[in-house]
Amino acid sequence: MTSDPAIAAPAKPAPRLKAGQGTAHVDHAEPLAVRTSLWPPRLPGRRPPKIIRGPGRTVHGQIEDWLADAIASGQLRPGDRLPTEQDLAAWLGVSRMTLRQALAELAKRGLVTRAVGRAGGTFVAEPKLVQDLTVLAGFSEQLRGHGLVAGARVLAASEIPASQVASAALEIEAGEAVYEVRRLRLAGSEPILIEHSLFPARHCPGLLESRLDGSLYELLEQKYGRRPHRARESLEPVTAGVREAEALGVAEGAPLMLVERTAYTKSGTPLEYARDLFRGDRTRLVIWSSSAGCRPGQV
Repeated sequence: MTSDPAIAAPAKPAPRLKAGQGTAHVDHAEPLAVRTSLWPPRLPGRRPPKIIRGPGRTVHGQIEDWLADAIASGQLRPGDRLPTEQDLAAWLGVSRMTLRQALAELAKRGLVTRAVGRAGGTFVAEPKLVQDLTVLAGFSEQLRGHGLVAGARVLAASEIPASQVASAALEIEAGEAVYEVRRLRLAGSEPILIEHSLFPARHCPGLLESRLDGSLYELLEQKYGRRPHRARESLEPVTAGVREAEALGVAEGAPLMLVERTAYTKSGTPLEYARDLFRGDRTRLVIWSSSAGCRPGQV
């Protein structure tokens, strides 16, 4: 009985470029068949994607899009390790510098993680946590919807005078007492965002005497019969400073999303003014919109 030559044949080394040679031509027939073990089983396709070279399109951008699509479709799953830069660049017929650009952009988007050392490489990241800003629900409630357990570490809790910005948002006098609660929010044991909330003391007296490591919205409803019903939120991309980077476990300068929020009760009374910092690599913020032009609370 004759053995399958595609399996029995020894592996051929991947072609390498010399300076000035340009793009390498890769024979995809036999080498891919015999080198299957080097590739994750879900790497999309037995042949590389078609890359268009021309004005208006970058090669690294096309590779980024191809890998992002493979991750979104589940062809590449969390924890999958990509081939080495040398192997993947040779298979795609591009330079390692071009491939590194694509991988660096994917890492910025939080789709892959990169590690150095003997056990290092490029790995598909865990999916981002989706936070739906269209629904006014606390972080704890949103995580429960994903089947995850939310945690909170209180960084600061005190009574302070309202600043001009806070007093305008909360519709109170400047200098009036507000409760400041700053917390690090966790998904399991992983830090996801820093919450910084201000509550008018007149609406929730003695708030700081309660446990503050759970859902504050649920606490407000249970203890004071008040709960945010609608909110005005604005989004702004920022970068992590030294303190934020240390708390969130990211590099200084890492992308964050600042969500500034004023939350109102059903009667229209401002109940919370907040500035939350979300990790850009672990969260995706979603907003639903319609062509009706209606604001929240309108019919």
